[in-house]
Amino acid sequence: MKNRLCELLNIKFPIIQGGMAWVAEACLAAAVSNAGGLGIIAAGNAPVEVVREEIRKAKNLTDKPFGVNIMLMSPSAHEVASLVIEEGVPVVTTGAGNPEKYMKKWKEAGIKVIPVIPSVALARRMQRYGADAIIAEGSEAGGHIGELTTMALIPQVVDAVSIPVIAAGGIADGRGLAAVMMLGACGAQLGTRFVVAKESLVHANYKQRILDSKDIDTVVTGRSTGHPVRSLRNSMTRKYLQLEEGSVSIDELETFTAGSLRNAVVDGDVNNGTVMAGQISGLINKELTCKEIINQIMDQASGLLCKFNEGKNYE
Repeated sequence: MKNRLCELLNIKFPIIQGGMAWVAEACLAAAVSNAGGLGIIAAGNAPVEVVREEIRKAKNLTDKPFGVNIMLMSPSAHEVASLVIEEGVPVVTTGAGNPEKYMKKWKEAGIKVIPVIPSVALARRMQRYGADAIIAEGSEAGGHIGELTTMALIPQVVDAVSIPVIAAGGIADGRGLAAVMMLGACGAQLGTRFVVAKESLVHANYKQRILDSKDIDTVVTGRSTGHPVRSLRNSMTRKYLQLEEGSVSIDELETFTAGSLRNAVVDGDVNNGTVMAGQISGLINKELTCKEIINQIMDQASGLLCKFNEGKNYE
C-alpha cells in the first residue's frame, strides 16, 4: 500500500489524522505518527506559544513526521504560519481560509503544504499555487463542511489535478479507505475515528457519545450563516436550529455557540456543548489504540483491494 503519498510524507501508511480543534493535540498526533500514519496537531484558535508547546511535546513523543493544521480564520494564524517554519514542522494542513499568502515561505522552508478543499475549483487553485497534495473533504465529515459528498467530490478532484488527493469525510474503516482509493485517492484523512482512540485526551463523555451513536444521529447546523457544521444531535443543536428558523442574527448565533466545542471536548458537557462528529459515528463501537485502528484499517483495505485485483469480487 506504500504509494506516492507515503513517499511524499515519509510515512508507512496512507492515513492522516484530522486536525480537529481541542482534540488533535500532541499525544494523539504522536500516537498516530508512531503507528505509521501522519499525526496532526490542530492550532485552532490557540495562542502561538500554546501551539509551540504542543509541537515540542510531539517531538519528544515521536521521531516520525507529524504536521500542524492551521485554521486560517484564527487570530493567531499569521503567527502560527511563521512558527511552523521556526520549529521545522514537516507538514502543514490548512482549513477555514485561503493559504496562498503563506505558500511561498512554507515551500521555501521545505514544508509540505496540504490544504483542505471542498470543491474542484479550489483544488485547481491550490495546485496552481504550489500545494504538494490536497485533502478533498466531503459533507459526511464532522465539523465544518462543504456541500458535495465524498463519493461525488473525490473522482472529480482526482480528474482535475495531478497532485495526490487525500479523501476525507465518511471514512472509518478499511472499506472506506479501499473505496476512496478505487475513486483515485492516494489515501484518507480520518477524524471521528481517532477521537475515540485510547491515546485521545478527549473527555470520556464525548467518546461515549460517539460510541453510542447511530447512523442518523448527526445533524448540520449553521447553514443560514454560510458556515455549516456537522455534529451529534443534543440540546444545543435543537436550540440552535430553532434559532436559525427565527429571525436571530448571525452574530447572535455565533455568540450562542461560543466556547461550546471546548465545553464538550474538555468539560464533557455533551448536552449543551458541540459534539462534532461525522456520519460514520454509527460505525464506531470500540475504543482502540491508534496502532490497532490503523492496522485494522490497513488489513481490511489491503484484503479488499487484493480481491479486486485478482477478480475475486466477481465470483
